[in-house]
Amino acid sequence: MRPDQWAALADALLALESELRSLGLWSEVRPEPERLSSTTPFCVDTLDFEHWLQWVFIPRMVTVINQRASLPAKCEIQPVAEVAFAPFGRRKLALLLVIAEVDRLTSLLAQSKPISQG
Repeated sequence: MRPDQWAALADALLALESELRSLGLWSEVRPEPERLSSTTPFCVDTLDFEHWLQWVFIPRMVTVINQRASLPAKCEIQPVAEVAFAPFGRRKLALLLVIAEVDRLTSLLAQSKPISQG
């Protein structure tokens, strides 16, 4: 895995935060711990999708990037985002493009072989 790929994923996560903020979907108030500990995919039983992105997904991805940890073989959050953000009409397009890029980069990094040292 090349360092520039990790940097690109970090940049995409920053762009995701920026798009969430621009749509007014970024919250300053952290949800209660029990809402964050749901075992249901995307915490759909306890959080809105944008809150899951902010309080679960982005922090986990930042940890993965910092630790150069393993990534899931596929990251497919865009289909969920398309449904969750449907009420935003055209205003959601930039957000969906960023999420598609996060999906793409995560899958690319998951499939990459480590660069040998030597």
